[in-house]
Amino acid sequence: MRKQAAKKIPLAPDPRFNDPVVTRFVNNIMEKGKKSIAFHIFYDAIDRVSKITGEQGYDVWKRALANVTPMVEVRSRRIGGATFQIPTEVRSDRKVSLSMKWLIRYAADRNGKSMAEKLANEIVAASKGEGSAFKKKEDTHRMAEANKAFSHFRV
Repeated sequence: MRKQAAKKIPLAPDPRFNDPVVTRFVNNIMEKGKKSIAFHIFYDAIDRVSKITGEQGYDVWKRALANVTPMVEVRSRRIGGATFQIPTEVRSDRKVSLSMKWLIRYAADRNGKSMAEKLANEIVAASKGEGSAFKKKEDTHRMAEANKAFSHFRV
């Protein structure tokens, strides 16, 4: 085990919006180290969102991320031979990470021609409180609510 926690290296902000959260999102989109392609997909999706909604695409994306961000999740804990699903609050950095991963994963599962088109549609749906990523958050919250009785096992 290491003596102290590893230092978090701050991410460089993206070129268009000057936001490190965008860079983090693009890093999640990226496959096989192709960061320029990931940036192209993200910016294209944001432009499509602007056309669809008539609002700033960046603001819609921020709202979509906020709508998909979970507050609680269930964690498995083995106690006396039985495994319980214990609801716990999500750490702030994990909240953002989960919401990004869900948006990207469910965008990839959508129907559409390009990843930019699929991502744009998922972002628009999530900003309205619809779509698969938003449903995943609702299911996670519902699961935590159902297992509220086991919250006293929390560590």
